[in-house]
Order: sequence, then structure tokens, then C-alpha cells
Amino acid sequence: MATPLAQDKMDPVWKALSDPTRRAILDLLRDHARTTTELVEAFPHITRFGVMKHLEVLREAHLVQTRAAGRQRVNSLNVVPIRQIYERWVSPFHELWSSELLRIKELAEEEESGRKDRKEGGRRRSK
Repeated sequence: MATPLAQDKMDPVWKALSDPTRRAILDLLRDHARTTTELVEAFPHITRFGVMKHLEVLREAHLVQTRAAGRQRVNSLNVVPIRQIYERWVSPFHELWSSELLRIKELAEEEESGRKDRKEGGRRRSK
């Protein structure tokens, strides 16, 4: 179970992920690192200042790392906070999901087997 301190550490990540524009930025960075200018150009409906504010929220959540490359700033995805969310909130449900999917598969196979038996029984009678 996560401690309150560990949960407080994750709050900025949840805040950052709550915004669709920030998630879109992360999607772009998943492919490869991009300069701030490239990110600004990817969102023509948002001002440069707006994109930079989104990047700042992502940096504060440690989801994006920025380094200087000459006069440019190169932004890259840091997957560690997302992995921590997965481990804390998603993976505990993995076993539940797996067992439920297995149960659905078994029910579907039983139903299909029953259909085949009925179909074959009907064929034998008509011969």
C-alpha cells in the first residue's frame, strides 16, 4: 500500500496527466525527443507561451526532462513516473482482469462446444 508521502509525490503526475494537451505532448515525446520549437509547431492553436506552460507542468511532475542543445531546448519523455503509476494503480488489477478474461473465454468455449454438439446431433438424425 502506498504511504501518504508516496501519494503526495504522485499528485503532480496526476495533475499533469489530467490535461489532454499535456497527454498529447507526452504522446509526441514517446516517439522521440523534440525541441520546444517542434512542440510549439505541433500545437498551432496554442501560443508558444501556452505550450511552454504545459511543458513546465510536465517538468514539475518529472514527466519531461529538458536539456540545452546550443540555443535550443530538447525535451524528452521520462517514463519513470508513469511506470510508478502503473505499478501502484494498474498492476494490482492485472490478476483480476486476467482471471475475468479467462472466465469469459471459458464461457465462450463452452457455448461454442454446446452449439457444435447440437448441430452434430441434428445432422445425425437427418441421415
